[in-house]
This record gives sequence, structure tokens and C-alpha cells, in this order.
Amino acid sequence: MKTGAKFFITVVSLAILYAWTIKQANDIQKAKWLIGTSENKTQKGSIYETWTKLGDNEFSGKSYSVKDKDTIVFENIRLVQENKKLFYIPTVNNQNDGQPVRFAAKTISENQLVFENPEHDFPQIIAYTITSDSLIAEISKTKNGQKRKQTFPMKRVKR
Repeated sequence: MKTGAKFFITVVSLAILYAWTIKQANDIQKAKWLIGTSENKTQKGSIYETWTKLGDNEFSGKSYSVKDKDTIVFENIRLVQENKKLFYIPTVNNQNDGQPVRFAAKTISENQLVFENPEHDFPQIIAYTITSDSLIAEISKTKNGQKRKQTFPMKRVKR
């Protein structure tokens, strides 16, 4: 093989490797649309979900309600880029002995995130979809061919 061809193959290979590395490193950046506060109005009052950016590799989220002047937190969430993988790690009050549960990203796009942990009881799948003014969170599980699902439509109240 000629030197020019070897050089060309090396450059192309490095470009592909670099593009793949950048893609992997930027998965959490595709989730930046989570940042802000969204509200789910229910008959019992409003539930909020707020996301903030903690750094290049971590976002912090929480689900809570506000009653009078008290904030009642239901869940604290970490969205973390670790070893080129994206993880959704919720800690839910009164569940899992207060321990966090890890869900690995299965879908990462400009308008949808899907995380999965098939070993967890419920949920096994956590999904977020963004539209122009809404954030839709969905939790689900399939057992014996039956799908159990809960959907939480939220309106963006602050970005």
C-alpha cells in the first residue's frame, strides 16, 4: 500500500473515532431541554419537576409539590454521563430503602430520552418527551405481556 493511501486511511479512521467519541461525550448535552421547571396540575394540586445543570457531565432534578409555603420533595434525580454512558438515577422517598436506582439510556435524541432498568420492579422504563410547550414523563413496565404505564403531562413554566 502506498504511503498516501495509508495516510488517508489513518486520517479517515481518526476522524471516525473522533466523531464517535464526541457523540458519546455529548449525550448529556442532548438532554439540555430538561433544564427548567415544568408543572403537572392534578386534582390534588400541582406537582413540579425542576432540572438544573451541575456541570458538563451532570444534571440534577427533583419532583416536588408546594403546599402553603412548604416544599415537599418526592424524588431527587441525577442525570449523569459516566464512561461514555448516560444514566438516570432517581432516589424516591419511601422506596428502595432510600437508595438510588440506576437506569441506563436506551434512546437519546433532541426531543426524547428513554432509560431502562429491566431488573427493577416498577418502573422498568422512564421516558421523557419534549414538545413546543410541554414535557411528558412516562413510567412503565411490561410483565407477562401486559404493559403498565403512567403518564405525567407537564407544561413548561420556567426555562
